[in-house]
Amino acid sequence: MSSNFKVWSKFGVYDWKRRLSSAQTSACFVVGLTGGIATGKSTVSSLFKSQQIPVIDADVLAREVVQPGTKGLAQIVAYFGSEKLGTIIFNNEAKRKKLNSIIHPAVSRAILSNVFWCWLRGEKLCVVDVPLLIEGGLWKWMGKVVVVYCSADIQLQRLMKRDKSSREDASARLNSQLPIAQKVEYADIIVDNSGSLQDLEQQVHSCLLKLERMAGWSWRLKWVFPPFALISALWTLGWRSVKRSQRRRPLGGG
Repeated sequence: MSSNFKVWSKFGVYDWKRRLSSAQTSACFVVGLTGGIATGKSTVSSLFKSQQIPVIDADVLAREVVQPGTKGLAQIVAYFGSEKLGTIIFNNEAKRKKLNSIIHPAVSRAILSNVFWCWLRGEKLCVVDVPLLIEGGLWKWMGKVVVVYCSADIQLQRLMKRDKSSREDASARLNSQLPIAQKVEYADIIVDNSGSLQDLEQQVHSCLLKLERMAGWSWRLKWVFPPFALISALWTLGWRSVKRSQRRRPLGGG
């Protein structure tokens, strides 16, 4: 591995000067990044950032859209009053869906805005880090989908260690989410985080090389000639919609 990839925990300099972008929503090649709880998605996101790849973090945006003075917070207070959001999320599915119906559209708009700014800056690629990329349907709008995977057993052990929780509590949290094995069905690229950090670094290195090849040369044409970007985006969306609907089961399928 080249020396560029030795220091991943610090946000270093990516000397390849890559700026990757989306065939879906702009000239920028937009890559969706997701995984399951304790699979290591946040580590992979940090590795992308350390190489100066723009990362749009949906969790950060979700906090921003409910800051004091925002429309999102006003809607939440009007509906839920003084209830704690943690209680809403884990104990009442109907209220959780209502909360998501407020937050998700605001986050989606913020993601689109950030992708647009990446395009204006001439980025070749940007990564959209979304925990619920598959469940929320945003995967359909991504140029490619990267899923960070580890086995269910490793996932459980890591979650117990990270949160210092019992097997029962950790299992309950995992069972409340879409299984990672089902998320993998939506992946264009799988990053297997079952091994060491060094193994993960090598896989992210390989992933970046693949994404650069996928972005190709046409992003430059899309950037200087927006109508070409729009035509390309519509064609890609239609083609991917047909292809993915044929090879992927509906969520919750057996």
